[in-house]
Amino acid sequence: MAERMVGLKAPFFAMNTANGDGKDFGKVSLDDYKGKWLVMFFYPLDFTFVCPTEITAINKRLADFNKLNTEVLGVSTDSEHSHKAWINAAQDQGGLGQLSFPLASDMTHQVAKDYGVLIEEEGIALRGLFIIDPEGVLRYSVVHDLNVGRSVDETLRVLQGLQSGGLCPIDWNPGDDTL
Repeated sequence: MAERMVGLKAPFFAMNTANGDGKDFGKVSLDDYKGKWLVMFFYPLDFTFVCPTEITAINKRLADFNKLNTEVLGVSTDSEHSHKAWINAAQDQGGLGQLSFPLASDMTHQVAKDYGVLIEEEGIALRGLFIIDPEGVLRYSVVHDLNVGRSVDETLRVLQGLQSGGLCPIDWNPGDDTL
């Protein structure tokens, strides 16, 4: 479903967030990212097993995203209060620790539904990742099974390929020729 949205305006969203510092709450909408690239990723639930490996790996590479004029937003169907508790929980007890990007709350499930990643009977999202360009056009969509984490390297490679403006052949990497 979401793949058919690539090349079209990204569905609008507005959500409450827990700031990555674990101290404050905020709000975020698609409009906040005008003029920047956005990597928005959905994960199933706070306090789970695969999710923290992805979230902390993305956080460790945030400077690489920022160098590419790219913001990052994590989203689940949990509340912003759950996000805050997860950020503040000790890492040896399954917590995340501080992040440099916010976690958004899709408690209504509308955003996950709009992006085609909602598992309605469970009320959670699949592992969907979306790259939205500075004009608000959805340029990339990938959806994983709940049991398989995503690759930060691959996300950065695709982002750089999109930003290159060229035709990128299989296994293209930054610095390689485009077609």
